Amino acid sequence: MTNAVSAAPPAQRQKIVHDRPPMLAIGVMIWLGSELMFFSGLFAALFTIRAHLAAWPPVGTELDTLQAGIFTIILVASSGTMWMAVWHAEHNERRQAKQWIIVSLIMGALFLGNQVYEWTHITTRWYTNSYGSVFFITTGIHGLHVFIGLLAMVLLLGRMRGKQGGDPGELAAFQGVSYYWHFVDVVWVGLYACLFLLK
Repeated sequence: MTNAVSAAPPAQRQKIVHDRPPMLAIGVMIWLGSELMFFSGLFAALFTIRAHLAAWPPVGTELDTLQAGIFTIILVASSGTMWMAVWHAEHNERRQAKQWIIVSLIMGALFLGNQVYEWTHITTRWYTNSYGSVFFITTGIHGLHVFIGLLAMVLLLGRMRGKQGGDPGELAAFQGVSYYWHFVDVVWVGLYACLFLLK
């Protein structure tokens, strides 16, 4: 295999090296693996508590499933806008990439604003019962992850300011932020199903 690569013309050898995933993207994927284990523990706790309750959610808990569903759709749609940002970055269309990052940022901020609204208006508190504890812990930790994702987008936009052609690590940064954002979106779909839809 080594001989075959070294025997290839210089242009081909360059292409082989260029097609490897960036180290930043690999690092983000490894980190997301640890995050997956962390959220798996939260889901395990959620299902354990749910198994010991007669009703889920407990009687008296008022949830706005429709409103939460609308903002879930907005968050999931932001995965599409983030994918568009990466696609434009890969094709060196930096202006369009910035625009899609801004759209993703706005959609994520809308979702986070709704989550804050839910925390302040839900009838159950974190000390009321075990459902309340699970609700505030899981949505709170997820909300923190959404905030970190929004901060990463702001930093990404700051990195792109004033640079005509970008820098060699810019695309890897785009990909890393997008991997993280897709992960946050998928986790929320699971949380929404468990906290709002499962009875």
